[in-house]
Amino acid sequence: MPDERRGFLTKLLAMVCGGAAVVPPVAAGLWAFLDPLSRRSGAARFMPVTELSAVPDDGIPRQFAVISDRVDAWTGFAAEPIGAVYLRREKGSDMVEALSATCPHAGCFVEMADANRCFRCPCHNSAFTLDGGIVHPSPSPRPMDGLECRVGKNGQVEVKFEKFRAGIADKVATA
Repeated sequence: MPDERRGFLTKLLAMVCGGAAVVPPVAAGLWAFLDPLSRRSGAARFMPVTELSAVPDDGIPRQFAVISDRVDAWTGFAAEPIGAVYLRREKGSDMVEALSATCPHAGCFVEMADANRCFRCPCHNSAFTLDGGIVHPSPSPRPMDGLECRVGKNGQVEVKFEKFRAGIADKVATA
């Protein structure tokens, strides 16, 4: 009888130790699987870009970096450029227009071509007017992507920054 009891206690201790050895990796795997659900969604939000006084009222777009905190897996990066926008406003207006600096054709950054007073994509030579329209012939399937923009009470220009899928005719936001 004492041998049976010892055998039972040995088996019970082996099960407890085995369970203790299995729980941490299972819990870590479950946490890694569910962690993206607990993170903040990538939905677009208004982000401060610059002061209204920094956007000249001459109708010519100027490029501004979009700065935000970013988390990559478990590493956090404070105040890092996450993209760029072109801002412009007309003479005497406090209303600002915003265009994404990303080409809708292949996702490259669009540059301002001063000689032609238009935008050019250096990757595949797409061309766009100052208001973002396509200059034909162009490989781009759609005009430059406009973004919602507002001027806050304190004169801060805020842009609802989001990225869109490249290479398709429809303007579809990426997650």
